[in-house]
Amino acid sequence: MENVEVFDSPGKGRGLRATKELWAGDVLFSEPSFAAVIFDSLADHVCHSCFRRQQKLQRCGQCKFAQYCDRTCQRAAWDEHKQECAAIKTYGKVPNENIRLAARVLWRLDKLGGVVSDMQLTTLEDLEDHIADMPEDDLKELKVDIHNFLDYWPRNSKQHNTDTISHVFGVINCNGFTVSDQRGLQAVGVGIFPNLCLVNHDCWPNCTVILNHGRVELRALGKISPGEELTVSYVDYLNVSDERKRLLKQQYFFDCTCEHCTNKTKDDLKMAGQVVDGVEVPNEQVKEMTEYSLKMIEMMEKARFDGNYHEVVKICRECVEKQEKVLADTHIYQLRMWSTLSEVLAYLQFFGEAATYARKMVDGYMKLYHPNNAQLGMATMRAGVTHWQAGQIEVAHGMICKAYAILLVTHGPTHPITKDLEAMRMQTEMELRMFQQNEYVYHSMREAALKNQPMSMMAEPVEEGIKNLFRRK
Repeated sequence: MENVEVFDSPGKGRGLRATKELWAGDVLFSEPSFAAVIFDSLADHVCHSCFRRQQKLQRCGQCKFAQYCDRTCQRAAWDEHKQECAAIKTYGKVPNENIRLAARVLWRLDKLGGVVSDMQLTTLEDLEDHIADMPEDDLKELKVDIHNFLDYWPRNSKQHNTDTISHVFGVINCNGFTVSDQRGLQAVGVGIFPNLCLVNHDCWPNCTVILNHGRVELRALGKISPGEELTVSYVDYLNVSDERKRLLKQQYFFDCTCEHCTNKTKDDLKMAGQVVDGVEVPNEQVKEMTEYSLKMIEMMEKARFDGNYHEVVKICRECVEKQEKVLADTHIYQLRMWSTLSEVLAYLQFFGEAATYARKMVDGYMKLYHPNNAQLGMATMRAGVTHWQAGQIEVAHGMICKAYAILLVTHGPTHPITKDLEAMRMQTEMELRMFQQNEYVYHSMREAALKNQPMSMMAEPVEEGIKNLFRRK
């Protein structure tokens, strides 16, 4: 670990700092999971070895629970799965993801001890569990999990006392990192990464974390000087400071004192009203529209959860028509509606309208997010693809180039998404040259190509992706 070292961070406990000068896109460290499991809700749709989403998976013949791409994935996972496999068979049912992860952690601790490589900077025993800080309801859930864990834990495995088991559950609760699928597009599981747990929070961080080929990478977002503390954001910056502080206190049991929370940086933009002919909309109107937007977001989310996408579009259109007269283009509730509307309209193949809202969304994001924020990069990529689908090649190419520049920093050149984006960039560059040479010929060839090979439906919209770094309950 030549790039980082552990140190005592004032007011935060242990942290990591840089040992040499680093630049945007540099990888500070790469780490495999100590243990990881698939979410309960996706156990039938994701390979339990490589975390790849597949239409058809092969089920483990013994426990009938674990699913794999093929024999290669099954053999690769067997060393970690064999004790779990026997335990599920004996128990007679599959326990929840917390219990499965706790069991995998303890089996690995029993086999290899607390340090599994020379690159590991801390042990699980030394990580905070914050059990003493848990509210009463969470403590009740913890007791239920421990009770069920003891029923599930095999009698022929090493027995552990309740303090050890409680500590593992506490570490999972505070430090469980969401593991994404092979494309990096959806959170599909949760894992424990000891080194990552040492990186402290800042709402405007100097690093980002990405999962790349089964390992987490800590990547620099800009220049980092020797001795500078390394930070990541545990929650999405697209919340006002009070909401971020509430989430951090609720889940991670600390009061955020970062500069952006202390100074409420950009809160005014995130809750701003529209300026019409040089005159600001009155605060009372902005407040009323903000409250109205919250109610509409709840309705929209319910319709999206039910898969009623035409109802989602209806709700969003009604809402944005009123919002745009009152709220600024950086108001986070208006951005939320634009994001959902562009995504669902693209799914329903109304590409022209989808592109309009996608562009507004990206323009707003660029005024709020760090210029190398991964969420900004992903949103810009999606907007670029939507503009391409709408036949707006000039805007599409520009957005895809912007997204590619961001993802080179946040994801790196070898990440599957970055590789896909590079292919898109080359494709749109070629199409743009053709368009500039002869616009009529370009559109004629594009139309003929789409007729010969009808455009496939976009991936079905899902609930808002998990944007927080660590898993939230």
